[in-house]
Amino acid sequence: MNTTVDPTAAPNGAAVEPRALTTHVALGRIILLVNPQAGGVGPNAAQEAEAILADYGCEASVVALDSGGFDGQIQAALDARPDVLFVLAGDGTAGTIASRAGPDGPLIAPLPGGTMNMLPKALYGTADWKAALRLALEHGAPQCVAGGEVSDGQTSRVFYCAAILGSPALWAPAREAVRDGHLKLAWMYGRRALRRAFSGKMRFSLDGKADRKAEALVLISPLISKAMDENTGLEAAAMNPSDAAQAFRLAAHAVFSDWRQDPAVTTKAIQRATVHARSRIPAVIDGEPILLSHEARVKFIRNAFQALAPAPSASGDAV
Repeated sequence: MNTTVDPTAAPNGAAVEPRALTTHVALGRIILLVNPQAGGVGPNAAQEAEAILADYGCEASVVALDSGGFDGQIQAALDARPDVLFVLAGDGTAGTIASRAGPDGPLIAPLPGGTMNMLPKALYGTADWKAALRLALEHGAPQCVAGGEVSDGQTSRVFYCAAILGSPALWAPAREAVRDGHLKLAWMYGRRALRRAFSGKMRFSLDGKADRKAEALVLISPLISKAMDENTGLEAAAMNPSDAAQAFRLAAHAVFSDWRQDPAVTTKAIQRATVHARSRIPAVIDGEPILLSHEARVKFIRNAFQALAPAPSASGDAV
């Protein structure tokens, strides 16, 4: 489905005064891609988006992504060069479109339509896609988003918030199961994570320095880092909990205070990193679990894509 919104139409046929758009950038032409199958979107999202866009004086098209034609529809939207391309889809789809747009593509506005929504929350400070849409339309400004790229020789993934490499990444499914109220499933995931944790540390090198050992390496983008104010590098945090008690203490710090102050964590700013392990490396990249090979490389990307978001970002620290 591809629907063009008439901003002057009203249910009774009378003209309506459009709501004011942001003054930071011209938004004459908008495309909004919707994946109705994404977990946080819903079957009526396209119609709801059309109703919101109709409140603004701009040319807007809403495109519902088809499962068999994702790639072509996404490329057509990028080729159309709109003033902004909104993406209401899962975390992986939003990240892929931002990566394909790159620094020279149209402004990208990834709305929260997935499970974790790390990037949308960092940009808009909300998990409500309708609120994020209006926030971008009324207060958005071009914002350069930095990130990182994780590659293991077989696959390459770009992240804009954070990447966790190592056994603590195995806790991500347990955390999501608790969030969804599936306590038995969370217990099963937690037991599996405990069996894998503390069985052997990874070796890692930061900016070509000598190898060190850690249970996990967390790489945080400038978008959400508390330690970095500019796009000058990734914040690298090495985690070394020696047992389950320290791991639970570290988790408590993550919830109730700044986890970087925990004695099991050391941080610094870096441009690149390499990670080695005896077996495949579990990872969570912008909220998406992935299993890497036994060796991975990470590099900093200073200008990954241009986002439409309020400046400064409405986020805190979303890791």
